[in-house]
Amino acid sequence: MLSVIRQLILVLIAKPVARLVIGVDIVGKERLPVQGPAIVVANHNSHIDTLLLLCLYPAKVLPLLRPVAAADHFLTSRSLSWFSRNIVGILPVSRGRPQRGEDALADCKAALARGEILVLFPEGSRGVAEEMAPFKAGVAKLSEACPEAPVVPVFLQGAGRVLPRGSSLFVPFVCSAVVGPPFKHEGRRSGFSGALQEAVEALREEAPPLRWF
Repeated sequence: MLSVIRQLILVLIAKPVARLVIGVDIVGKERLPVQGPAIVVANHNSHIDTLLLLCLYPAKVLPLLRPVAAADHFLTSRSLSWFSRNIVGILPVSRGRPQRGEDALADCKAALARGEILVLFPEGSRGVAEEMAPFKAGVAKLSEACPEAPVVPVFLQGAGRVLPRGSSLFVPFVCSAVVGPPFKHEGRRSGFSGALQEAVEALREEAPPLRWF
């Protein structure tokens, strides 16, 4: 029942509202994975980044999408935790050092095993608008655990200007999303994160110019 409610809210409320508030030009939409397991990674500048990525997908794929999000931000209250888990569909991940023997990515690995599509921001937190921080190793670990899952890089532009960090006011820019060709894990974790970041950064050259509504 909750999965049905989640899909209805995303399709009938979230996507239409987002389309009214956030415009988006997309390049390479045909490269987006519509079946899992798969991992979609993007740079992270704003709270609307997740909503922006969800809006790129048709309604029938939304039940497969699982945004990976910081537990310390989205599980701070009972109501926010319920909404984040059951409606947005997040997989909460702790940003602290895991306990001995604890696998912080266990839920993400289980989601990939179920054939779901993870939406992940390897920088770990929102950075300065239109600047990219070093990618963390989480994607490399997930790709190593599920090598059959393609890792699809996406460059997002403009979200940090539409809703900058620390702001609650929307600025009417049209954002852009550039989807690149998928990565495949080749058995070497070393260098994976850096190569993935370079791939996302390279997509910047294909991004349409920012424009007003």
